[in-house]
Amino acid sequence: MGCRSQSVLFVDHNAQVDTVYGKVYCTITGVSKPNRPVILTYPDIGMNHKMCFESFFNHEDMHEIARHFPILHVNAPGQHEGAVTLSTEYTYPTMDQLSETLPIVLNHLGSQTKTIIIRVCLLQLNYPDLVEGLVLININPNAEGIVDSVTSKITGWTHTVTDTVISHLFGKKEIETNHDLICTFRHDIMTYMNESNVAQFLRCYNSRTALELKRPIPGVNLNGRTLKCSSLLIAGDDSPSLEVVVECNSKLDPTRTTLLKMADCGGLPQLDQPAKLTEALKYFVQGLGYMPSACMTRLSRSRTTSTSSVMSTDSGRGRAHTDEAQRGLWSKPKEQRGRSNTDLSMDGVSTSQTESKSKSKSVLC
Repeated sequence: MGCRSQSVLFVDHNAQVDTVYGKVYCTITGVSKPNRPVILTYPDIGMNHKMCFESFFNHEDMHEIARHFPILHVNAPGQHEGAVTLSTEYTYPTMDQLSETLPIVLNHLGSQTKTIIIRVCLLQLNYPDLVEGLVLININPNAEGIVDSVTSKITGWTHTVTDTVISHLFGKKEIETNHDLICTFRHDIMTYMNESNVAQFLRCYNSRTALELKRPIPGVNLNGRTLKCSSLLIAGDDSPSLEVVVECNSKLDPTRTTLLKMADCGGLPQLDQPAKLTEALKYFVQGLGYMPSACMTRLSRSRTTSTSSVMSTDSGRGRAHTDEAQRGLWSKPKEQRGRSNTDLSMDGVSTSQTESKSKSKSVLC
C-alpha cells in the first residue's frame, strides 16, 4: 500500500503550485484521514474542475465518499476559471509532462498516501507506486491517426475552439438532440475558460503519443507496459470515445480491469448518470478495501436493462455473492480490507460462453 503516515492535506483549500511546466491550480475538499488515499481528479479538455466534476461531487450520493476521502481537483496549466492568457513564450507541456506535475502537486500539499485517480492514467504508468486505483472516463490510449490529424487541421481552419471541444466531449446524437446541454456547455466554455489556453491544450492532446499498452499474457509478456493497479474504464453508450475505450480494455490485465458501459449516457457520464456512476465508484472503492459498509441502493432501483450481451467472467480473485446479486444487483466485494476486484453482474443481460473467453469484466447498466 506504500507509505501510510499521517497526511497533512488542507481541507476546502485552493492552491497554486509552481512546477517546471508552469503554475498548476488545484482545489482540495473532503476529509483528510490517515491511511486513506486521496481521490485526484483531472478535467477533460475545454473544462475546469468545476465544469467537469463539481455537480458530480455535490450529488447527494457522493457525500458518503466525500466523508471518507480527501478530494484533490487539479487543473492543467491555464485551464482554471479566470486564467489569464498564457505568455507567447510559454511552451505548453506534453501529455507526459502534464503527468509529471502531479507528483509535484501531491508533494507540495503534503500528501503521504497513495491516490485514486479519476481521468488520467499516465501517472500510474510513470509512477506506479503513487496510484492505488484508476477510474478512467473515455480513455483514449492511441495517438492521433493520420486521418484524425488531417481532420483536426481542417476543423481548426473552419471551426472555433469551442466547436472543437464540443465535438470532443459529446457524441453526434447528443449534439443533434440535446440542444439545451450543448448550449449550456458552449456558454460555459466561452465564459469560464480562456479559449487561447484551451487551444494550446488541444494541440497538446492532438500531439499525444500512444500509450502502447499490452495485455499481459502468462509466459509471454508479463512485464509488458500496462496498468498495474485496479482500473475501472467507463464510457456512455453515446460517447464519441466508446470504441477506443473498449479497445483499451482489450489491452489491459483482465484480472485488474472492469469496463462499465452506461446506457442512456453520452460523453459525460458524471453529469448524465451521476447516481449510477457513484454506485460504480463505491463498488470500486470497496474492491480496494475501503468503505465496506457503504450504502448501495440507487443503482438497483434506477438502472436500465439492455439486450446487449455483456461479458462477466471470473478473474481468479475472491468474491462474495449475495442473495441480492443473484436477483440481479451487482455483487459486493467481501466487507474486509483486500485487493479483490468487484464482480459486476446484472439481470436482464445475457452472458455468452464465447464472450467469456476474453476473461475481461464488462458491465452495461
